[in-house]
Amino acid sequence: MTPESAIAAFDKQREAFLADLMTFLRFRTISTQPEHAGDLSECAQWICRQLVAAGLAAEIIPTAGHPAVFADSGPPEAGQANITLLFYGHYDVQPTGDLSLWDTRPFEPTIRDGAIYARGSADDKGQLMTHLTAVRCWRATHERWPVRIKFLIEGEEEIGSEHLPDLVEANRQRLACDYVVLSDTSKRDADTPALTYSTRGLLYKQLTVDGPAHDLHSGQYGGAVANPANVLAAIIASLHDARHRVTIPGFYDDVEPLSDDQRRRLAEQALTEAELLAATGSPAPAGEEGWSPVERRTVRPALDVNGLISGYTAEGAATIIPTRAMAKVSMRLVPNQDPDAISRAFDDAVQQACSPAVRLRIDTFGKSAAYVAPLDSPGMQAAAKALARSFPNPPVFAREGGTLPILPMFKRVLGADSLMLGFAMPNCNVHGPNEFFHVRDFERGTRCILRFLSAAGGM
Repeated sequence: MTPESAIAAFDKQREAFLADLMTFLRFRTISTQPEHAGDLSECAQWICRQLVAAGLAAEIIPTAGHPAVFADSGPPEAGQANITLLFYGHYDVQPTGDLSLWDTRPFEPTIRDGAIYARGSADDKGQLMTHLTAVRCWRATHERWPVRIKFLIEGEEEIGSEHLPDLVEANRQRLACDYVVLSDTSKRDADTPALTYSTRGLLYKQLTVDGPAHDLHSGQYGGAVANPANVLAAIIASLHDARHRVTIPGFYDDVEPLSDDQRRRLAEQALTEAELLAATGSPAPAGEEGWSPVERRTVRPALDVNGLISGYTAEGAATIIPTRAMAKVSMRLVPNQDPDAISRAFDDAVQQACSPAVRLRIDTFGKSAAYVAPLDSPGMQAAAKALARSFPNPPVFAREGGTLPILPMFKRVLGADSLMLGFAMPNCNVHGPNEFFHVRDFERGTRCILRFLSAAGGM
């Protein structure tokens, strides 16, 4: 059971499959904008037809928001490995932002210098298309499936997958699997793929500090009443010490020390200091003392202010004491940190730091645990083997600093670990203007998924 016939089928019809990807990218599937609900529905139907063409039983699953697509190759056949893979992806995309910053129209995909420029080309339509294309190519060989294959493709990832947990809970038997497979991450560099095995968790808060009933003249009242902006600044300043460590009591209590092997693997994926500064535009690196930049970004917890609003912010001067100050604060959590416990500790610390001369409200807008998958599982090894055969360099095992709440949810509900095979460039402008996905990565990614299917059949 080798993938070579399916790879030959892909190479023969490469241009047709690339045209399908371009069609996929033309759907204006912006999930956050209600006027595109029809586009999302049409796109879900298109995906369903792709899966039917691959020989899978496919259907649309309605949700209270945008629809999901489910497909199944059916019960195991004689001689088929008793392994089930659930391929997950999302067809919704981010808003386009300022169109003047795009060199070409975001929903008119354009190939320039070997890259496809379009909204969603890397996140996640281009990468998802490697999965859809792979199963169509395998079907074209008329060979039996090496494993049982299922698909779950949602249309709400970019707005937090609000209805996905309920959908998975309600369909846990239909979605039962040994591994969840997704490609929604990036490579290490142009020729080095990455197999992501860990993501940080997230805790998102909003602090609102109210003082006087209305803006006051700072000459008449300055120094006599509490200024909400001053109070909020003091609260924020209290959350870090001089070593850039978070001061919330108990914040680091459950953080596990890194092993030598973990440090070695992190060093393999690390950006140099020059690369870090070039990628961010920052004048110098900064962060928790005693840890390297890659460790700060991936395996250490962090607390950041994401937004600040208070007082007069227009051009010129207005000498006021503002009535309100607001800050949005996120915490990235690492394995073993309990989001609920950290949430309570954060609230207590902020309340202790807040002056009694103002009114404080704390809202929680997001909460997700970190995720880490075992590196020695048969699925992880099969994925690593497929990546090594499909790219010039072997894969690095990567830890991501971002958050994918679906990963701990899949583990909790389905009992399945996730395999994250990244095919996009790390600088592909995800969520920004001129997002791109290289044609060669579409080709390499498709061949990789075919080799992974074959390897999974031998597990």
